Amino acid sequence: MAGMGMRDIKRRIKSVNSTKQITKAMELVSSAKLRRARERAEKSRPYFYTIQNTVRDIFSNTDGLKHEFLEQREVKKSCYIVITADRGLCGGYNINAIKKALEGMKEKPSVSVVAIGSKARDYFRNRKYELDGEFTNISETPRYEDAKKISNLVLKLYEKKMIDEVYLVYTKFISTVSQKPEIIKLLPLSMEKKETEKKEMFEYVSYEPSPEGLLNYIVPKYIESTIYGALVESSASEQGARRVAMENATDNAEEMIGKLTLNYNRARQAAITQEIAEIVGGAEALK
Repeated sequence: MAGMGMRDIKRRIKSVNSTKQITKAMELVSSAKLRRARERAEKSRPYFYTIQNTVRDIFSNTDGLKHEFLEQREVKKSCYIVITADRGLCGGYNINAIKKALEGMKEKPSVSVVAIGSKARDYFRNRKYELDGEFTNISETPRYEDAKKISNLVLKLYEKKMIDEVYLVYTKFISTVSQKPEIIKLLPLSMEKKETEKKEMFEYVSYEPSPEGLLNYIVPKYIESTIYGALVESSASEQGARRVAMENATDNAEEMIGKLTLNYNRARQAAITQEIAEIVGGAEALK
Protein backbone atom coordinates (compact mmCIF):
# COMPACT_ATOMS: atom_id res chain seq x y z
CA MET A 1 0.00 0.00 0.00
CA ALA A 2 2.84 2.37 0.82
CA GLY A 3 4.51 1.63 -2.53
CA MET A 4 1.27 2.27 -4.39
CA GLY A 5 0.83 5.54 -2.57
CA MET A 6 4.33 6.60 -3.51
CA ARG A 7 3.71 5.88 -7.18
CA ASP A 8 0.55 8.01 -7.09
CA ILE A 9 2.41 10.88 -5.45
CA LYS A 10 5.25 10.71 -7.98
CA ARG A 11 2.71 10.74 -10.82
CA ARG A 12 0.98 13.75 -9.27
CA ILE A 13 4.27 15.61 -8.83
CA LYS A 14 5.12 15.01 -12.50
CA SER A 15 1.68 16.25 -13.58
CA VAL A 16 1.86 19.42 -11.46
CA ASN A 17 5.40 20.10 -12.66
CA SER A 18 4.24 19.90 -16.29
CA THR A 19 1.44 22.36 -15.52
CA LYS A 20 3.94 24.67 -13.81
CA GLN A 21 6.12 24.72 -16.93
CA ILE A 22 3.11 25.72 -19.03
CA THR A 23 1.99 28.49 -16.69
CA LYS A 24 5.54 29.82 -16.44
CA ALA A 25 5.84 29.94 -20.23
CA MET A 26 2.48 31.73 -20.48
CA GLU A 27 3.61 34.22 -17.84
CA LEU A 28 6.73 35.06 -19.88
CA VAL A 29 4.74 35.37 -23.11
CA SER A 30 2.19 37.68 -21.42
CA SER A 31 5.01 39.83 -20.06
CA ALA A 32 6.37 40.35 -23.58
CA LYS A 33 2.91 41.08 -25.00
CA LEU A 34 2.21 43.47 -22.13
CA ARG A 35 5.27 45.57 -22.99
CA ARG A 36 4.11 45.91 -26.60
CA ALA A 37 0.54 46.70 -25.55
CA ARG A 38 1.72 49.46 -23.20
CA GLU A 39 3.81 50.96 -25.98
CA ARG A 40 0.77 51.01 -28.29
CA ALA A 41 -1.29 52.69 -25.57
CA GLU A 42 1.31 55.39 -25.01
CA LYS A 43 1.59 56.11 -28.74
CA SER A 44 -2.18 56.30 -29.31
CA ARG A 45 -2.99 58.66 -26.43
CA PRO A 46 -1.73 61.93 -28.01
CA TYR A 47 -3.96 61.45 -31.07
CA PHE A 48 -6.96 60.56 -28.91
CA TYR A 49 -6.49 63.60 -26.66
CA THR A 50 -6.10 65.93 -29.65
CA ILE A 51 -9.37 64.75 -31.20
CA GLN A 52 -11.13 64.89 -27.84
CA ASN A 53 -9.92 68.42 -27.10
CA THR A 54 -10.93 69.62 -30.58
CA VAL A 55 -14.47 68.32 -30.15
CA ARG A 56 -14.64 69.85 -26.67
CA ASP A 57 -13.45 73.20 -28.03
CA ILE A 58 -16.21 73.22 -30.63
CA PHE A 59 -18.82 72.53 -27.94
CA SER A 60 -17.41 75.09 -25.54
CA ASN A 61 -17.15 77.94 -28.00
CA THR A 62 -20.11 77.52 -30.32
CA ASP A 63 -23.59 78.52 -29.24
CA GLY A 64 -26.74 77.03 -30.73
CA LEU A 65 -24.92 74.06 -32.21
CA LYS A 66 -27.28 71.54 -33.80
CA HIS A 67 -26.28 68.14 -35.07
CA GLU A 68 -27.71 64.62 -35.21
CA PHE A 69 -24.93 63.39 -32.95
CA LEU A 70 -26.07 65.89 -30.29
CA GLU A 71 -29.78 65.17 -30.54
CA GLN A 72 -31.22 63.80 -27.30
CA ARG A 73 -33.78 61.23 -28.43
CA GLU A 74 -36.28 59.21 -26.50
CA VAL A 75 -34.26 56.15 -25.55
CA LYS A 76 -36.02 53.08 -26.85
CA LYS A 77 -32.93 50.97 -27.44
CA SER A 78 -29.38 51.20 -26.09
CA CYS A 79 -26.32 49.63 -27.67
CA TYR A 80 -23.35 48.44 -25.61
CA ILE A 81 -19.93 47.82 -27.13
CA VAL A 82 -18.38 45.29 -24.74
CA ILE A 83 -14.65 44.53 -24.99
CA THR A 84 -13.38 41.22 -23.62
CA ALA A 85 -10.67 38.72 -24.55
CA ASP A 86 -10.77 35.88 -27.05
CA ARG A 87 -9.14 33.54 -24.52
CA GLY A 88 -9.43 32.80 -20.83
CA LEU A 89 -6.77 32.20 -18.19
CA CYS A 90 -6.67 35.89 -17.29
CA GLY A 91 -8.26 35.95 -13.85
CA GLY A 92 -11.40 38.06 -13.51
CA TYR A 93 -10.66 40.26 -16.54
CA ASN A 94 -13.50 38.98 -18.75
CA ILE A 95 -16.20 38.59 -16.13
CA ASN A 96 -15.48 42.00 -14.60
CA ALA A 97 -16.01 43.73 -17.96
CA ILE A 98 -19.22 41.77 -18.54
CA LYS A 99 -20.49 42.62 -15.04
CA LYS A 100 -19.82 46.31 -15.72
CA ALA A 101 -21.91 46.11 -18.89
CA LEU A 102 -24.74 44.33 -17.08
CA GLU A 103 -24.79 47.06 -14.41
CA GLY A 104 -25.35 49.68 -17.10
CA MET A 105 -28.04 47.61 -18.82
CA LYS A 106 -30.20 47.20 -15.72
CA GLU A 107 -32.43 50.25 -16.18
CA LYS A 108 -32.56 50.21 -20.00
CA PRO A 109 -35.85 49.31 -21.72
CA SER A 110 -34.12 47.45 -24.54
CA VAL A 111 -30.46 46.69 -25.26
CA SER A 112 -28.30 45.24 -27.99
CA VAL A 113 -24.64 44.30 -27.87
CA VAL A 114 -21.64 44.71 -30.13
CA ALA A 115 -19.38 42.00 -28.76
CA ILE A 116 -15.62 42.32 -29.07
CA GLY A 117 -13.86 39.10 -28.11
CA SER A 118 -15.25 35.57 -28.09
CA LYS A 119 -15.90 35.69 -24.33
CA ALA A 120 -18.39 38.57 -24.65
CA ARG A 121 -19.92 37.03 -27.78
CA ASP A 122 -20.46 33.64 -26.14
CA TYR A 123 -21.79 35.12 -22.90
CA PHE A 124 -24.42 37.37 -24.47
CA ARG A 125 -25.32 34.91 -27.24
CA ASN A 126 -25.94 32.10 -24.76
CA ARG A 127 -28.23 34.40 -22.77
CA LYS A 128 -30.22 35.40 -25.86
CA TYR A 129 -29.14 39.05 -26.01
CA GLU A 130 -29.49 40.75 -29.37
CA LEU A 131 -26.12 41.01 -31.08
CA ASP A 132 -25.71 43.89 -33.52
CA GLY A 133 -22.17 42.76 -34.33
CA GLU A 134 -19.30 40.59 -33.20
CA PHE A 135 -15.56 41.02 -33.65
CA THR A 136 -13.17 38.26 -32.62
CA ASN A 137 -9.44 37.57 -32.87
CA ILE A 138 -8.56 41.23 -32.37
CA SER A 139 -8.37 41.58 -28.58
CA GLU A 140 -4.62 40.92 -28.19
CA THR A 141 -3.36 42.94 -31.16
CA PRO A 142 -6.01 45.54 -32.05
CA ARG A 143 -5.54 47.70 -35.14
CA TYR A 144 -7.00 51.08 -35.97
CA GLU A 145 -8.82 49.43 -38.89
CA ASP A 146 -10.69 47.27 -36.38
CA ALA A 147 -11.81 50.35 -34.45
CA LYS A 148 -12.93 51.96 -37.70
CA LYS A 149 -15.11 48.95 -38.59
CA ILE A 150 -16.73 48.98 -35.16
CA SER A 151 -17.27 52.74 -35.35
CA ASN A 152 -18.81 52.53 -38.83
CA LEU A 153 -21.22 49.86 -37.61
CA VAL A 154 -22.53 51.77 -34.58
CA LEU A 155 -22.68 55.09 -36.46
CA LYS A 156 -24.73 53.43 -39.21
CA LEU A 157 -27.12 51.95 -36.65
CA TYR A 158 -27.38 55.31 -34.86
CA GLU A 159 -27.99 57.32 -38.03
CA LYS A 160 -30.74 54.89 -39.08
CA LYS A 161 -32.26 55.31 -35.59
CA MET A 162 -32.05 51.58 -34.94
CA ILE A 163 -30.37 52.51 -31.65
CA ASP A 164 -30.75 55.69 -29.61
CA GLU A 165 -27.56 55.72 -27.52
CA VAL A 166 -24.20 53.97 -27.51
CA TYR A 167 -22.04 52.96 -24.55
CA LEU A 168 -18.52 51.58 -24.56
CA VAL A 169 -17.40 49.08 -21.90
CA TYR A 170 -13.68 48.42 -21.63
CA THR A 171 -10.98 47.77 -19.04
CA LYS A 172 -8.64 50.62 -18.16
CA PHE A 173 -5.02 49.65 -17.60
CA ILE A 174 -3.73 51.13 -14.35
CA SER A 175 -0.79 48.86 -13.63
CA THR A 176 0.29 45.27 -14.14
CA VAL A 177 -1.60 44.20 -11.04
CA SER A 178 -4.53 46.63 -11.33
CA GLN A 179 -7.13 46.96 -14.08
CA LYS A 180 -10.47 48.73 -13.78
CA PRO A 181 -13.56 48.17 -15.96
CA GLU A 182 -15.03 51.44 -17.24
CA ILE A 183 -18.17 52.47 -19.09
CA ILE A 184 -18.41 55.66 -21.17
CA LYS A 185 -21.16 57.12 -23.30
CA LEU A 186 -20.24 57.60 -26.95
CA LEU A 187 -23.52 58.79 -28.47
CA PRO A 188 -25.23 61.14 -28.32
CA LEU A 189 -22.37 63.48 -27.52
CA SER A 190 -22.82 65.38 -24.28
CA MET A 191 -19.71 67.36 -23.49
CA GLU A 192 -20.62 69.99 -20.94
CA LYS A 193 -18.99 73.38 -21.04
CA LYS A 194 -16.48 74.00 -18.30
CA GLU A 195 -16.74 77.31 -16.48
CA THR A 196 -12.98 77.36 -15.95
CA GLU A 197 -12.21 77.36 -19.66
CA LYS A 198 -11.17 80.73 -21.03
CA LYS A 199 -13.31 81.43 -24.02
CA GLU A 200 -11.10 84.31 -25.13
CA MET A 201 -8.39 81.78 -25.99
CA PHE A 202 -10.61 80.66 -28.91
CA GLU A 203 -12.08 84.08 -29.71
CA TYR A 204 -10.46 84.17 -33.16
CA VAL A 205 -10.99 80.50 -34.04
CA SER A 206 -13.38 79.87 -36.93
CA TYR A 207 -14.53 76.55 -38.37
CA GLU A 208 -14.98 76.05 -42.10
CA PRO A 209 -17.36 75.42 -43.69
CA SER A 210 -19.19 75.45 -40.31
CA PRO A 211 -18.98 73.86 -36.87
CA GLU A 212 -21.71 71.41 -37.93
CA GLY A 213 -19.81 70.53 -41.09
CA LEU A 214 -16.64 69.98 -39.12
CA LEU A 215 -18.50 67.67 -36.74
CA ASN A 216 -19.54 65.49 -39.69
CA TYR A 217 -15.87 64.80 -40.23
CA ILE A 218 -14.41 64.87 -36.76
CA VAL A 219 -17.06 62.97 -34.77
CA PRO A 220 -16.45 59.69 -36.64
CA LYS A 221 -12.73 60.24 -35.98
CA TYR A 222 -13.51 60.87 -32.33
CA ILE A 223 -15.57 57.67 -32.07
CA GLU A 224 -12.89 55.67 -33.88
CA SER A 225 -10.07 56.97 -31.72
CA THR A 226 -12.06 56.41 -28.52
CA ILE A 227 -12.82 52.81 -29.49
CA TYR A 228 -9.21 52.24 -30.54
CA GLY A 229 -7.96 53.70 -27.27
CA ALA A 230 -10.32 51.37 -25.38
CA LEU A 231 -9.13 48.38 -27.42
CA VAL A 232 -5.50 49.18 -26.66
CA GLU A 233 -6.20 49.77 -22.95
CA SER A 234 -8.13 46.50 -22.79
CA SER A 235 -5.34 44.66 -24.59
CA ALA A 236 -2.81 45.85 -22.02
CA SER A 237 -5.23 44.99 -19.20
CA GLU A 238 -5.77 41.50 -20.61
CA GLN A 239 -2.05 40.78 -20.73
CA GLY A 240 -1.50 42.25 -17.28
CA ALA A 241 -4.32 40.13 -15.84
CA ARG A 242 -3.06 37.01 -17.60
CA ARG A 243 0.50 37.60 -16.40
CA VAL A 244 -0.66 37.91 -12.78
CA ALA A 245 -2.94 34.87 -13.10
CA MET A 246 -0.16 32.74 -14.55
CA GLU A 247 2.32 33.98 -11.95
CA ASN A 248 -0.11 32.99 -9.18
CA ALA A 249 -0.72 29.63 -10.85
CA THR A 250 3.02 29.00 -11.04
CA ASP A 251 3.46 29.91 -7.37
CA ASN A 252 0.58 27.62 -6.39
CA ALA A 253 2.09 24.78 -8.43
CA GLU A 254 5.43 25.21 -6.68
CA GLU A 255 3.70 25.19 -3.31
CA MET A 256 1.77 22.04 -4.25
CA ILE A 257 4.95 20.31 -5.46
CA GLY A 258 6.59 21.14 -2.13
CA LYS A 259 3.72 19.57 -0.18
CA LEU A 260 3.62 16.51 -2.44
CA THR A 261 7.37 16.05 -2.13
CA LEU A 262 7.05 16.17 1.65
CA ASN A 263 4.28 13.56 1.54
CA TYR A 264 6.38 11.42 -0.80
CA ASN A 265 9.34 11.54 1.56
CA ARG A 266 7.13 10.63 4.50
CA ALA A 267 5.60 7.71 2.58
CA ARG A 268 9.06 6.55 1.50
CA GLN A 269 10.34 6.77 5.08
CA ALA A 270 7.31 4.82 6.31
CA ALA A 271 7.93 2.14 3.68
CA ILE A 272 11.60 1.81 4.67
CA THR A 273 10.67 1.65 8.35
CA GLN A 274 8.16 -1.07 7.62
CA GLU A 275 10.70 -3.11 5.65
CA ILE A 276 13.23 -2.82 8.49
CA ALA A 277 10.61 -3.92 10.98
CA GLU A 278 9.74 -6.93 8.83
CA ILE A 279 13.43 -7.92 8.54
CA VAL A 280 13.97 -7.60 12.27
CA GLY A 281 10.79 -9.56 12.94
CA GLY A 282 11.90 -12.31 10.58
CA ALA A 283 15.33 -12.50 12.18
CA GLU A 284 13.76 -12.78 15.63
CA ALA A 285 11.50 -15.58 14.40
CA LEU A 286 14.52 -17.62 13.18
CA LYS A 287 16.24 -17.59 16.61
